[in-house]
Amino acid sequence: MPTRILLEGRPGVGKTTVVRRLAALLHTRKAVGFTTQEIRQGGTRTGFALEPLAGGLRAVLADVDFPGPPRVGRYGIDLGVMERLALPPLRSAATQPVPGELVLIDELGRMELACTAFQDTVRCLFTSEIDIVATVHAKSAPFTDALKQRAGIELIQVTQANRDTLPEALAARLESP
Repeated sequence: MPTRILLEGRPGVGKTTVVRRLAALLHTRKAVGFTTQEIRQGGTRTGFALEPLAGGLRAVLADVDFPGPPRVGRYGIDLGVMERLALPPLRSAATQPVPGELVLIDELGRMELACTAFQDTVRCLFTSEIDIVATVHAKSAPFTDALKQRAGIELIQVTQANRDTLPEALAARLESP
Protein backbone atom coordinates (compact mmCIF):
# COMPACT_ATOMS: atom_id res chain seq x y z
CA MET A 1 0.00 0.00 0.00
CA PRO A 2 1.40 3.42 -0.91
CA THR A 3 2.42 5.88 1.78
CA ARG A 4 -0.02 8.76 2.24
CA ILE A 5 1.16 11.43 4.67
CA LEU A 6 -0.56 14.74 5.31
CA LEU A 7 1.51 17.23 7.28
CA GLU A 8 -0.94 19.44 9.14
CA GLY A 9 -0.16 22.67 10.92
CA ARG A 10 -1.05 26.27 11.48
CA PRO A 11 0.28 28.94 9.11
CA GLY A 12 3.91 29.80 9.81
CA VAL A 13 4.70 26.67 11.83
CA GLY A 14 7.18 25.36 9.24
CA LYS A 15 5.31 22.98 6.91
CA THR A 16 7.05 24.35 3.82
CA THR A 17 10.42 24.12 5.52
CA VAL A 18 9.76 20.47 6.38
CA VAL A 19 8.90 19.65 2.74
CA ARG A 20 11.91 21.54 1.34
CA ARG A 21 14.31 19.85 3.76
CA LEU A 22 12.73 16.46 3.08
CA ALA A 23 13.23 16.93 -0.68
CA ALA A 24 16.88 17.88 -0.12
CA LEU A 25 17.49 14.83 2.10
CA LEU A 26 16.19 12.25 -0.37
CA HIS A 27 19.03 10.31 -2.00
CA THR A 28 17.40 7.15 -3.35
CA ARG A 29 14.05 8.56 -4.47
CA LYS A 30 13.08 11.14 -7.05
CA ALA A 31 10.59 13.69 -5.75
CA VAL A 32 8.12 15.50 -7.99
CA GLY A 33 5.78 18.27 -6.96
CA PHE A 34 6.13 21.83 -5.75
CA THR A 35 6.56 24.15 -2.82
CA THR A 36 5.16 27.61 -2.21
CA GLN A 37 6.91 30.55 -0.64
CA GLU A 38 5.76 33.88 0.71
CA ILE A 39 6.72 37.02 -1.18
CA ARG A 40 7.42 39.93 1.12
CA GLN A 41 8.02 43.61 0.43
CA GLY A 42 9.06 45.85 3.26
CA GLY A 43 8.09 43.24 5.86
CA THR A 44 4.57 42.84 4.45
CA ARG A 45 3.38 39.68 2.72
CA THR A 46 2.27 40.62 -0.79
CA GLY A 47 1.90 37.23 -2.42
CA PHE A 48 3.08 33.68 -2.91
CA ALA A 49 5.43 32.07 -5.42
CA LEU A 50 5.19 28.49 -6.64
CA GLU A 51 8.40 26.53 -7.22
CA PRO A 52 8.42 23.07 -8.85
CA LEU A 53 10.91 20.66 -7.26
CA ALA A 54 12.62 20.16 -10.61
CA GLY A 55 13.57 22.59 -13.33
CA GLY A 56 14.57 25.65 -11.32
CA LEU A 57 11.47 27.60 -12.34
CA ARG A 58 9.49 29.93 -10.13
CA ALA A 59 6.37 31.98 -10.78
CA VAL A 60 4.05 34.19 -8.79
CA LEU A 61 0.91 32.23 -7.96
CA ALA A 62 -0.86 34.89 -5.92
CA ASP A 63 -0.39 38.60 -5.42
CA VAL A 64 -2.28 41.48 -3.86
CA ASP A 65 -2.10 43.29 -7.21
CA PHE A 66 -3.50 40.42 -9.31
CA PRO A 67 -7.10 41.18 -10.26
CA GLY A 68 -8.45 37.63 -10.14
CA PRO A 69 -10.79 35.92 -10.30
CA PRO A 70 -10.31 33.85 -8.39
CA ARG A 71 -9.42 35.67 -5.23
CA VAL A 72 -8.48 34.20 -1.89
CA GLY A 73 -8.59 36.82 0.79
CA ARG A 74 -6.73 39.82 -0.53
CA TYR A 75 -4.82 37.84 -3.17
CA GLY A 76 -5.67 37.39 -6.83
CA ILE A 77 -4.65 33.93 -8.08
CA ASP A 78 -2.95 33.18 -11.42
CA LEU A 79 -4.39 29.75 -12.24
CA GLY A 80 -2.11 29.57 -15.28
CA VAL A 81 0.84 29.09 -12.92
CA MET A 82 -0.80 25.93 -11.57
CA GLU A 83 -1.52 24.72 -15.11
CA ARG A 84 2.01 25.40 -16.42
CA LEU A 85 4.23 24.52 -13.47
CA ALA A 86 2.44 22.38 -10.91
CA LEU A 87 0.13 20.14 -12.92
CA PRO A 88 2.32 18.50 -15.63
CA PRO A 89 4.61 16.52 -13.28
CA LEU A 90 1.72 15.68 -10.94
CA ARG A 91 -0.47 14.42 -13.80
CA SER A 92 2.40 12.29 -15.05
CA ALA A 93 2.95 10.83 -11.57
CA ALA A 94 -0.77 10.09 -11.23
CA THR A 95 -1.17 8.36 -14.58
CA GLN A 96 2.25 6.76 -15.05
CA PRO A 97 3.85 6.29 -11.61
CA VAL A 98 7.56 5.55 -11.74
CA PRO A 99 8.81 3.04 -9.15
CA GLY A 100 10.52 4.87 -6.32
CA GLU A 101 9.04 8.25 -7.25
CA LEU A 102 7.54 10.34 -4.46
CA VAL A 103 5.06 13.22 -4.76
CA LEU A 104 5.63 16.22 -2.49
CA ILE A 105 2.95 18.92 -2.46
CA ASP A 106 3.20 22.14 -0.48
CA GLU A 107 0.39 22.77 -0.21
CA LEU A 108 -3.23 21.70 -0.46
CA GLY A 109 -4.42 25.19 0.40
CA ARG A 110 -7.19 27.50 -0.74
CA MET A 111 -5.02 29.23 -3.37
CA GLU A 112 -3.86 26.01 -5.00
CA LEU A 113 -7.28 24.37 -4.71
CA ALA A 114 -8.87 27.32 -6.53
CA CYS A 115 -7.66 25.42 -9.60
CA THR A 116 -10.23 22.67 -10.23
CA ALA A 117 -7.77 20.80 -12.47
CA PHE A 118 -5.42 20.64 -9.46
CA GLN A 119 -8.21 19.20 -7.32
CA ASP A 120 -8.88 16.55 -9.98
CA THR A 121 -5.18 15.70 -10.21
CA VAL A 122 -4.86 15.38 -6.43
CA ARG A 123 -7.86 13.04 -6.36
CA CYS A 124 -6.15 10.93 -9.05
CA LEU A 125 -2.88 10.91 -7.11
CA PHE A 126 -4.60 9.67 -3.97
CA THR A 127 -6.02 6.70 -5.89
CA SER A 128 -2.74 5.88 -7.67
CA GLU A 129 0.10 3.66 -6.47
CA ILE A 130 2.53 6.47 -5.71
CA ASP A 131 3.74 7.65 -2.30
CA ILE A 132 2.58 11.15 -1.33
CA VAL A 133 3.56 13.69 1.30
CA ALA A 134 1.46 16.87 1.26
CA THR A 135 0.92 19.79 3.58
CA VAL A 136 -2.50 20.99 4.74
CA HIS A 137 -3.74 23.74 7.03
CA ALA A 138 -5.10 22.76 10.41
CA LYS A 139 -8.23 24.77 9.59
CA SER A 140 -11.19 22.74 8.37
CA ALA A 141 -11.93 22.78 4.61
CA PRO A 142 -14.14 20.37 2.63
CA PHE A 143 -11.48 19.14 0.20
CA THR A 144 -8.75 18.49 2.76
CA ASP A 145 -11.21 17.20 5.36
CA ALA A 146 -12.28 14.53 2.84
CA LEU A 147 -8.64 13.57 2.23
CA LYS A 148 -7.96 13.33 5.97
CA GLN A 149 -10.85 10.85 6.30
CA ARG A 150 -9.60 8.49 3.56
CA ALA A 151 -8.36 5.07 4.55
CA GLY A 152 -4.58 4.80 4.72
CA ILE A 153 -3.96 8.50 5.44
CA GLU A 154 -1.44 9.30 8.15
CA LEU A 155 -1.94 12.76 9.62
CA ILE A 156 1.18 14.22 11.24
CA GLN A 157 0.99 17.46 13.20
CA VAL A 158 3.84 19.86 12.42
CA THR A 159 4.77 21.90 15.47
CA GLN A 160 7.63 24.13 16.53
CA ALA A 161 8.82 21.23 18.67
CA ASN A 162 9.07 18.67 15.82
CA ARG A 163 9.62 20.72 12.65
CA ASP A 164 13.42 20.50 12.85
CA THR A 165 13.60 16.72 13.31
CA LEU A 166 10.64 15.74 11.13
CA PRO A 167 12.41 16.00 7.72
CA GLU A 168 15.16 13.56 8.73
CA ALA A 169 12.68 11.13 10.28
CA LEU A 170 10.48 11.20 7.16
CA ALA A 171 13.46 10.82 4.81
CA ALA A 172 14.74 7.80 6.73
CA ARG A 173 11.29 6.23 6.67
CA LEU A 174 10.60 6.95 3.00
CA GLU A 175 13.99 5.70 1.84
CA SER A 176 14.00 2.49 3.83
CA PRO A 177 13.36 -0.62 1.69
